[in-house]
Amino acid sequence: MTGIDPHAEAMRAYYGRGEEQTRLEQGHGLLEFERTIEILSRHLPDPPARVADVGGGPGRYALWLAERGYEIEHRDLIGLHVEQLKGSLKDGHRVNTAVGDARALTLPDESVDGVLLLGPLYHIAHHQDRVTALREARRILTPGGVVFAAAISRWAVRLDGSLRLRGYRDDPAFERFVTESERSGSLPPIKMDGFTAVTHRPDDLAAEIMDAGLRLADLVGLEGPAGFFPDVGERMCDDEDRRAVLDSARALERIPEVIGASPHLLAVATRDSPDPGAAAAQP
Repeated sequence: MTGIDPHAEAMRAYYGRGEEQTRLEQGHGLLEFERTIEILSRHLPDPPARVADVGGGPGRYALWLAERGYEIEHRDLIGLHVEQLKGSLKDGHRVNTAVGDARALTLPDESVDGVLLLGPLYHIAHHQDRVTALREARRILTPGGVVFAAAISRWAVRLDGSLRLRGYRDDPAFERFVTESERSGSLPPIKMDGFTAVTHRPDDLAAEIMDAGLRLADLVGLEGPAGFFPDVGERMCDDEDRRAVLDSARALERIPEVIGASPHLLAVATRDSPDPGAAAAQP
C-alpha cells in the first residue's frame, strides 16, 4: 500500500457516529439508493449469483441483494458497520460479513460474479491504492464478471456545499476551501468527525478502471442535478415528482456536458478474460 491516508482518522470518526445505517432511507439518500439499484439491476447476473459488497457500510445494498436471492460476501473497514449488518440479517439471508480492506481482500481468486465498490474509491487517498482496490476486485471476479465502482464528482463540493448548503454563510474561508478542493481533488474534514473524501472527474474514474485491467462498460452521472436539490427527499416521496426526478436522471446520465453535475459517478466495468499473469505462471 502506498502510504498512510491523511484522512483515515477523520473517516473512522465520521462513520463511528453510526449515521450511515439510515442515510440511504431519507433525504438525498433516497435518490442515490434508487438509482444505484437501477444500475445494478441492469448489469448483475441473475440470482443466485455471488456478489462481494466491498466497503459496503452497514449493508443496505447487501440486504437488498440478499432479499432477491443473491449470496453476499460483505466487507467493511468499520467494525460498527459489520455489527449493524449482522443485526439486520434475517433467516434465509445468505450473507457473510467481516471487517476487511478493499486493497487486500480475504476472498479467493475468481470466486464472485459481481463486486460492489460503492464507497472505497472515495475513501482511499492515493491513486495507486485505488487502482490496487480495483485490481483486487478484478482478481476475485470470475471472467465475465462485473464491477460497480462509485466516486464523488469533483464538482460536488461546490454544487452541494456552496449552492445547496450555503457553507459560505457560516465560514468566511469556505469559498477558498471549495476552490482548493476542486484543484486538489481532496475533500479534507472541516471538523474532526466531518466527512472526508477524494473526488473524481469522469475521465479520472475511467482511467483508474482501465489501469486496473478492467474494461469500462458504462459510466454515468448517478443522481443528475436533482441530487443537489434541497427538497429531493420530499420529491422522492411523491409519485409524480419521483417519476420526474428519475426520468431526468436517466435522460442525463451519459450527457458529457452534465455527467459531472451529479453528486456521484458510477462506473460499470467487466473482467473479460483470465488474469494474463496466471497463464504465464503455469509450468
